[in-house]
Parts: sequence; C-alpha cells; structure tokens
Amino acid sequence: MTEPTTTEHRWAPQAPLVGIGWVLTAIAALFVVVNSDPGGRVLLAIAALMLAAISLFGTLARPRLRADAEGVTVRGLFSSRSWTWPEVRIRLAHNRRLGRVTSTVELTVLHDDGLIVFGKLDLGEDPADVVEQLQALRPWPQG
Repeated sequence: MTEPTTTEHRWAPQAPLVGIGWVLTAIAALFVVVNSDPGGRVLLAIAALMLAAISLFGTLARPRLRADAEGVTVRGLFSSRSWTWPEVRIRLAHNRRLGRVTSTVELTVLHDDGLIVFGKLDLGEDPADVVEQLQALRPWPQG
C-alpha cells in the first residue's frame, strides 16, 4: 500500500539577502566603534540596531509562508499561526508607489478579519508565482 504524497511549498527571504543584512550590521557596528563624532556614532548605532532587527527577523521567521493541501501557516518572529483553506482568501494585489508597480500576496483571514501582506522580500519569489502555486494547492477554488 502506498502512502499519499504531500506537497508542501515554503517561501522565505532569500538567504544571501539576509546574510548581506548581517554583514551590513557588522559594518555599521564597526563604524560606531571607530567614529569619533558623537552625533555620527548615535546615527550609526541606530542604523546598526535597525539592520540587526531586520536581519534577525529574516533569520528567525523562516519559512515566512508555508502551504500544503490542508492550509497555510505564517511564521512570525516568535510564533506561527495556521489556517485551513476555508478560513483564508488569497489575492494578488498590484500597488503603485514612487512610480513603480509592485505586487503583493494578500491573505485575508475570514474569522479574524485579518489581512496579512507578503512582498517579494518576504517570500523570496515573485508574488504572482506564489499566488499561482497557492491556488494550485487549494483543494477547491475559493468562492
């Protein structure tokens, strides 16, 4: 007897991008130490802390989005939340900002009235491709 195969997809920030964030954090921290200007040190310290926070999130919140035939799971900094397919709606949104059109994946959680938005940096892939894969995983079309 063969067991059914489970298809699971995972999306996370690209590892090289997270690595670059950590390198920039180290460089900013180094400049804090070697800079003699007090005002510059404060600004560099703030930049180093912000870069560290962003890099930490990119490191710990992996995978950011996971989906299979049962539903979706969203990973945050300290925890994960899961929903079944009937509880979520998926939408590809196009937004115009600063003269550019960007795409995002929007997950609407029906019972929580929540909206979760993922961009290309969150997913490591083009949001249009992610929506296509999510729709293919869904056991029935969303209504």
